[in-house]
Amino acid sequence: MFAKYVFLLVSVLSLQAQCSAQKQKIKIKDDKVKVKTEAAPKSTSVIVPAADQMDKYLPQLHGKNVALLVNHTSIVGKTHLIDTLLKAGINIKVIFGPEHGFRGDAPDGAKIETTADPKTGIPVVSLYGKKNKPSREDLKDIDVMVYDIQDVGTRFYTFISSMQYFMEAALENNIPLIILDRPNPNGFYVDGPVLDTAFRSFVGLQPVPVVYGMTTGEYANMILQQGWLGAAANEAYETLKRVRYRSGARFFQLHVIPVKNYTHKSKYVLPVKPSPNLPDMQSIYWYASTCFFEGTTFSEGRGTAKPFQYIGHPDMPKTMFSFTPKSTQGAPNPKHKDKVCYGYNLSGTTDDVLKKIDNKVQIKYLLDAYKLFPDKANFFGKSIDRLAGTNELAKQIKEGKTEAEIRQSWEPKLSEFKAIRKQYLMYPDFE
Repeated sequence: MFAKYVFLLVSVLSLQAQCSAQKQKIKIKDDKVKVKTEAAPKSTSVIVPAADQMDKYLPQLHGKNVALLVNHTSIVGKTHLIDTLLKAGINIKVIFGPEHGFRGDAPDGAKIETTADPKTGIPVVSLYGKKNKPSREDLKDIDVMVYDIQDVGTRFYTFISSMQYFMEAALENNIPLIILDRPNPNGFYVDGPVLDTAFRSFVGLQPVPVVYGMTTGEYANMILQQGWLGAAANEAYETLKRVRYRSGARFFQLHVIPVKNYTHKSKYVLPVKPSPNLPDMQSIYWYASTCFFEGTTFSEGRGTAKPFQYIGHPDMPKTMFSFTPKSTQGAPNPKHKDKVCYGYNLSGTTDDVLKKIDNKVQIKYLLDAYKLFPDKANFFGKSIDRLAGTNELAKQIKEGKTEAEIRQSWEPKLSEFKAIRKQYLMYPDFE
């Protein structure tokens, strides 16, 4: 664990035992923060997200002007975090919303306008569309920022990009940031091509694999400590580590409040679907493997009951599984709308799906689809390199490389990432 002298206050504030977790304890001396670790007792209790541990963060919010980056997954029990905080007397000045909007009902990629929450009247600023980062004006008079969104643990799921820009705004404006950690439903393995920074985009900002095996809190601490934030935020953080602060002065701190009883072996079932096209755990598990089809001419199952589980194209062999994408609220204009597509049905029970995935980013369906598709020149689209985080994957498939050869090419950078990842784990690993 990262025993460093820094001005980061990574507050692992759980007073209860985590499942064999490594807890972090903070000792402040001479205006520096020393982080040391100790093993926590084992437990087999129910997993409790940080948001449900209100005693760990409410004291830090009382009497403060609060800004939150949240969506429909930000719940305490069955109640939205916003309603919970307002009932507790917390002064919420502004709400920021990610892709799919604050209420989580906008289609993938839809631009969200800044508005006000009709229920509370609180201003809601979209961080997906015209801007990705809160402005200085947005954060005027804000005393503390809070992030609480359920992620699915894949690099191209854009919530971690929104979180990064939220962190950068906190650093650049010297505002404390609290991250309410949640379990990673795909946190039990690490796999896929590591992003080449030449292919950075909103669906991949950092040199991490497609499946990175970390919770949001672990990931946030890693990108901060590794210096992977934007230049202005990194400079602000380096300045913070040099400056001595008077007692009581406000300055950036990262508080990660941990999940109770979680480990990276946990199979956590999400209580709320994280986005319109991830309606169930089977789609969530397949997403890391079949999202590559977004970068092809194939339907990835949007506009069906099984997005990311149905994969196909009208020109595939008609003896294969068939489905017809239709316009839906989450996919108003899916690829090949109202056309019969032929391809793969990857749906099944949770156990069946997990067995097929086998703790890997499965590319065999992508390879097989390319081999069977008659118009290979038009198989890949412009976004495949952004999704893969490299131009190598499409090139390797076109060259006829085997799955084993492609996987082998991932290994050097995967090994480097795994070594970095180990430094920032707050919970027992799967290995």
